[in-house]
Amino acid sequence: MKFLDQVKIFLKAGDGGSGSPSFRREKFIEFGGPDGGDGGKGGSVFLIAERNLNTLIDFRYQQHFKAQKGGDGSGKNKTGRSGKDLYLKVPVGTQVFEEDNKTLIFDFKKEGEEFLIASGGKGGFGNTRFKSSTNRAPKKFTKGIKGEEFWIWLQLKTIADIGIIGLPNAGKSSLLASLTDANPKIANYKFTTLNPNLGVTKYDDKEVTLADIPGLIEGAHKGTGLGIKFLKHIERCKTLLHLIDVTEKDLFYSYKQVRAELEKYSKELIKKVELIVLNKTDLLDKKELDEKLKIFKKKIRKDILLMSNLEKRSILKIKAKLLNHVS
Repeated sequence: MKFLDQVKIFLKAGDGGSGSPSFRREKFIEFGGPDGGDGGKGGSVFLIAERNLNTLIDFRYQQHFKAQKGGDGSGKNKTGRSGKDLYLKVPVGTQVFEEDNKTLIFDFKKEGEEFLIASGGKGGFGNTRFKSSTNRAPKKFTKGIKGEEFWIWLQLKTIADIGIIGLPNAGKSSLLASLTDANPKIANYKFTTLNPNLGVTKYDDKEVTLADIPGLIEGAHKGTGLGIKFLKHIERCKTLLHLIDVTEKDLFYSYKQVRAELEKYSKELIKKVELIVLNKTDLLDKKELDEKLKIFKKKIRKDILLMSNLEKRSILKIKAKLLNHVS
């Protein structure tokens, strides 16, 4: 399935039905009088958060959505039927903006959240409503009120417990595949991951959601490479797992490069809890690995985990560590 994280759509709530100008005309009844019923209410448009969705791709080929119009009133004081409400499902993490794509209307953070985005129009009055002591046979009736209509933007920001970050080819997709049941594309070239991948892992009856964020390079905050298109998905992650390819010549430079892009995009990202993992340790001999680790630790003074996809023990160790960062 393709990933789509921003889309513009048009919404139209149903118009209210018109009132009826009917008069009672029955044999043997001398004084009929008005008996026009009211129009029905137009259907409204609701947005509802769905956990099983992780993309806005459903809105790519259909951008116009209309709720049902209310039925017109009729004789015998019959009220027109109400139009059916329209429910549109969006992924958890979707933000709703006005047409300017800047003014936030609503932010879906929990599964099942429901938001009335466009209200249906009220039905018009039938002529019965206008009957009075001075006007026994009113012909007046009103038309239904128009339903709300406008364009909105939907923007998706992935919600995950752990966001896996790092340079291209650090092994993020491989880690996600090892920790969860996700099946991301894995290959040895830049930007193998073109879309955020989500995966869920369970450990000691606890569930952890991980997001593999596409590789960051210098200038990402300006849009270079995959750039800011996916940097925004890191904002919702509670913790960042910073994966570094241990075969890189300068581990500290690789580390600072990613951190610098995060900081330039948002100062808040740099404040998030960070787990540092050196990947592909099986590609170095013990002496070279120890030397690199010693130099790196002196510069960042943080806990560092070692990992190899060939060693199940290191994968289990990381799984256990992740639990400390899930409430």
